[in-house]
Amino acid sequence: MTVAIDRATGKRRGDRAPRPGLGQRLKNGLQKYWYAYAMIAPVVIVLGVLVGYPLARGVYLTLTDANSLNSARTIGVNHIDATYKFIGLDNYQDILFGPTAYDRFWSHFLWTVVWTVACVALHYTIGLGLALMLNEKLRGRTAYRLLLVLPWAVPTFVTVFSWRIMLADSGVLNQILGSLHLPQPEWLEDTFWQRFAAVMVNTWCGVPFMMLSLLGGLQSIDSSLYEAAEMDGASAWQRFRHVTLPGLRSVSSTVVLLGIIWTFNQFVIIFLLFGKNSAPDAQILVTWAYALGFGQQPRDFAQSAAYGVLLLSILTVFTSFYFRWLKRNDQLAV
Repeated sequence: MTVAIDRATGKRRGDRAPRPGLGQRLKNGLQKYWYAYAMIAPVVIVLGVLVGYPLARGVYLTLTDANSLNSARTIGVNHIDATYKFIGLDNYQDILFGPTAYDRFWSHFLWTVVWTVACVALHYTIGLGLALMLNEKLRGRTAYRLLLVLPWAVPTFVTVFSWRIMLADSGVLNQILGSLHLPQPEWLEDTFWQRFAAVMVNTWCGVPFMMLSLLGGLQSIDSSLYEAAEMDGASAWQRFRHVTLPGLRSVSSTVVLLGIIWTFNQFVIIFLLFGKNSAPDAQILVTWAYALGFGQQPRDFAQSAAYGVLLLSILTVFTSFYFRWLKRNDQLAV
């Protein structure tokens, strides 16, 4: 085999130039894309201050025994230095495998999973049904859209406080049930009905977002696909199964993932509906973490931060598996 050699340089033709080092590549990239770096620098700085530092500080606190009694604080003109100690992974060991692990973590984790699955399933099912209805040509469609978006447009605290008033023992809901000679549950006292009420209120607040997202997805499906399916004799169910659902795959995967993340971390509804120290069995992980850090004395900053890190880890692992599952399904579909 003949190799052509450049007589001037002594190098073989076709040889690649040696790859520059990391420092040189960074310098070249900075010289070439300095404007882009300048544009994103403020965002990076803000995210670092608002997200990066609190996250790093929280991870550090999980490795200590910090609480409200041994943390640095100022009382009047007197400053008290922090006296908490580094204890390694003892907080995680206690939360996951300690003597009270089931009562403090696993029971709340199981309820959080049930709460998330139930709420997201209801959000998607009801939202898809309403989106299908609003996608049809019917009289007063704009008015229906406005009415169905109201629960999402109204501030969450107003919605939750309204539901709390209606769910009280002498509230409107129990009065209606009493007039129909039906049982009147203790919505805000009994554990089962507390959980039922939490799912009901969160469904009320979350359906409009799902409905609007799916409605946008429905309107992006080419109408010629429905016409072709109808000409082939496909029934309404077959058109829904083979045209509508595949057409909504990308939108559905996104809104379901967002719904899972938001619902898993849904602090506002549980907290406002039941308060800080009531309904312990209806608390999900995020509200339970808040109760440990701010709802008791002494406030356990270390374990509250450990709960936050565990929540972040659970959602990170779930998201990675979710994307892998979606990618595999897309490959099988192709």
